[in-house]
Amino acid sequence: MSSKTIAVFHPGEMGAAIGACLGGRGLKVVWASAGRSAATRARALAAGLEDLGPLERAVDAADVVLSVCPPHGALALAREVADRGFRGIYVDANAISPVTARQVGRVLETAGARFVDGGIIGPPPVRRGTSRLYLSGGPAKDVALLFAGSHLEAVALEGAAGAASALKACYAGWTKGATALLAAIRALAEHEGVEGALLAEWRLSQPDLEKRSEVVTAQARKAWRWIAEMEEIAASFAAAGLPDGFHLAAADVYRRLESFKDGANPPSLKQVTAALKRGARPKARSGERRRSQPKHDEPRAKFKFGTGAAGGDPTKPHRFLK
Repeated sequence: MSSKTIAVFHPGEMGAAIGACLGGRGLKVVWASAGRSAATRARALAAGLEDLGPLERAVDAADVVLSVCPPHGALALAREVADRGFRGIYVDANAISPVTARQVGRVLETAGARFVDGGIIGPPPVRRGTSRLYLSGGPAKDVALLFAGSHLEAVALEGAAGAASALKACYAGWTKGATALLAAIRALAEHEGVEGALLAEWRLSQPDLEKRSEVVTAQARKAWRWIAEMEEIAASFAAAGLPDGFHLAAADVYRRLESFKDGANPPSLKQVTAALKRGARPKARSGERRRSQPKHDEPRAKFKFGTGAAGGDPTKPHRFLK
């Protein structure tokens, strides 16, 4: 597969860094700039990706498509690629549930493509040893070889498609779920006037929690992206017959932080707790939306790509939980 062309859709901080890993191995890496933001264009240019303009042209040129997009856009992107009659290898590396991953796989395989499920753990791979791409199903081992010797460690799991997404859901269910829970706890403590006493007790009995509870300030600009991820994790629990309320609540927490998306600097903890207490914009609660959809396989609202990305210098990746 060393001579293959790989299309990365779409090079946000994570996708651009992964594309750079592949380009560093001498592979031809392309992307589609049509409808994408100026920040995305700058990241792709800095990563050395070749711009082919329309998505259709990039799909037609690709032997492998690597999907790294917001989770609520994963199925829409898969359908768009399938509609082009793509017959290569499609790797979905998004934070989606195993159910959604298998649905994406069916869409691609029906069109004649081969499907590999993926899950990324770690920050954008700008340094070796920080991040892993777990892969399952189809030619997972062949895809893993594409990254051999790069900054991103690719691990082929023994399970079928859905295993990589399940591993990612379990991992992020704790890391991002705990971040949301601790942020809500800090907001409650402040509201009730016991924040100082809580921090004093934490220093005695849980000395890591004060710092851990402030991680949300660095992650708030990514909160908009994690709403659907928490809902996908909730769906994973529900499909296994387990309570899903933990992560539906986490989705609500991150929804209340959406306004920090385009901030030039991370908010303070006081700004975060104030946003949590103000509440979300008027809309149906995530749990209500979930329960109003009896089948997880029902189509979501069409996601429009090119809707912008987090602020800041687009050529410099930010550290964030992935």
